[in-house]
Amino acid sequence: MLSIQISLAETAQGAVKPDHHTDEGFRNYPVIEDNADLGIKFYWKRFISSFSHPDVPKNHVLPEDKSIELYNELRNENTITWIGQSTVLIKINGVTILTDPYFSKLASPLVVGPERFVEPGIPTEALPKVDILLISHNHYDHLDEDFIEKLPNKAEVHVIVPLELGSFFSKRGYLNIQELDWYESVNIGDMVFTSLPTVHYSGRGIEDKNKTLWCSWAISSPVGEYYFIGDSAYSPTLFKKIGEKFVSFDLAMVSIGTYGNRKYGVNNHTTPEEAVTIGQEINAKALMGIHWGTIELSDEDPWEPPKRFMNSAAESGYSSESVWLMKIGETRRLPKK
Repeated sequence: MLSIQISLAETAQGAVKPDHHTDEGFRNYPVIEDNADLGIKFYWKRFISSFSHPDVPKNHVLPEDKSIELYNELRNENTITWIGQSTVLIKINGVTILTDPYFSKLASPLVVGPERFVEPGIPTEALPKVDILLISHNHYDHLDEDFIEKLPNKAEVHVIVPLELGSFFSKRGYLNIQELDWYESVNIGDMVFTSLPTVHYSGRGIEDKNKTLWCSWAISSPVGEYYFIGDSAYSPTLFKKIGEKFVSFDLAMVSIGTYGNRKYGVNNHTTPEEAVTIGQEINAKALMGIHWGTIELSDEDPWEPPKRFMNSAAESGYSSESVWLMKIGETRRLPKK
């Protein structure tokens, strides 16, 4: 049984309301202007994407049997596996962590909508026992209701979520749920999970925008320090502050896709270049690109993000070995301290 201990945020709960809290829910802070409405053109293109998919390069996805074989070959190691989008399977000292699970066909509450064009790297039935679910926010491509409903061992799995998202899990039978505000931490076993700010938003329907918080996560463990961004736009202040709080990260999982919607006046995801800048500002020794190559949610060419990511990282001084573009289904050993 993994032990739990919670540490409060830098600002004491129950004192002055934190700046990112509002009477209606939550907001980005420092305050940014609300994003423009995406408009009919955007939603029509996303609807059309349900019926046509881009050609997928052969080296983008490992065959399912190879993915499972590789994972099993490294079962006694500390590893990281890219399932697709922001879904990452991390194993540290025998404890399995799953981030932002998305396994379904659609990222939508409807029978149509944005549809994944590659299958999950490891199917749900072949996953190892999940010990910890780590959630950044409640968007459909980060929080898969069907997967959450069907995941076994609900009484044992630990769920770590931003504020006000716990009820999503308690309603579905989970018992060990920790809701954290920005800069709060929870110790589970010998690991510390710290909620950190991002620039994003939340919502799964028409009337729940920003009712639950969004965040990124720092994972501090005996083997290394890791950062999972989930989803974010760039901030000239937030990530520098994270870099001041943490000496360094051995690996940062940064979002490199879904920036094409800026043509509609929407800026809630980083470009590949901004992802590299975040890596520098949080003192990340190595970078892994996530949130790309799985589902079309914006207007950039789906195969543009990795090229720009690699070029920007090289120009910023990262070696090719320290910039990870993993195949979907690929497992690698985690970098150590």
